[in-house]
Amino acid sequence: MPDSPMSASPYEVLGVPASASDEDLRRAYRRLLRETHPDTGGDPLRFIAVQSAWERIGSPDARRRYDAGHIVADAEGPAWAPPHADAQHHRPTARSYGHPGGWRRERYLQLLGEWVGRGVDVPDPYDPVLVRRAPREIRHLLADALAEEATARWLATLGIGYTVWHDVAAGSSDEKVDHLVLGPTGLFAIQSEDFGGPVRVRRGELTGDALAGERPMHELAQRAKAVARAARVRFTALLLVLPDDALVTPAESVGTSRGAELVVLQASTLLTALRDGMPGGRAVGGTEIFEVRTRLQAAVRFA
Repeated sequence: MPDSPMSASPYEVLGVPASASDEDLRRAYRRLLRETHPDTGGDPLRFIAVQSAWERIGSPDARRRYDAGHIVADAEGPAWAPPHADAQHHRPTARSYGHPGGWRRERYLQLLGEWVGRGVDVPDPYDPVLVRRAPREIRHLLADALAEEATARWLATLGIGYTVWHDVAAGSSDEKVDHLVLGPTGLFAIQSEDFGGPVRVRRGELTGDALAGERPMHELAQRAKAVARAARVRFTALLLVLPDDALVTPAESVGTSRGAELVVLQASTLLTALRDGMPGGRAVGGTEIFEVRTRLQAAVRFA
């Protein structure tokens, strides 16, 4: 996600201040190319990041555009703005409820306003220059909202055999499960995250420089537990979805929680995991899937 609010800026990747001269920028780029090149024992991921950073600020024109906050947008509009109502060109095939990313976007706007200052007009709260200056907590809220919305777009394509609930309250007012998915392969609790860097699994939890003391697998297990108790249901698996470049492997089991497998996986593998199910996982069908859906419909509260 090169335009993630959590991603390091090109200047940070190249190890120079934003005020660096063009010549200093060029020297830093050439030095890092030599240090990170895989043929000389460098880190392939860092090598790619260095090249990407240079593409964004290596030329005077590209640098002016980046410094002015012009990031690449897709056909649906600015990359960080909420999806447009007409952005979905086909009707979702999975039955869905709730508003993905809504809670985090509201919280982002609230905290951004407090950080900017009371009474200060913010014409565009998604202006990239403003977002890049914001504290990590605020940028993380926006990054996770984007991750939720991306996951929701994938989930919408699952098919009529699946039901999806978004932004499900889990206990206290500031805790939620991003997505619940019920289908023939089971019941899944899904959290969408973007920490802005790579992570790895260690002793049942995620570790890495991108984490700031967070315990995402533990938090997902606790929130899923609250939902399971309220609805009197059992989860097949708890899935933490991350950007593809945050994980070395497509998916990795972290352990279990109350009989549900805990898995962290790349976003591009999510649909396969939901359609194929977990190895050894119990399928749900017939009357049981109707009963579970009824319990969830009665118990689910949205954040």
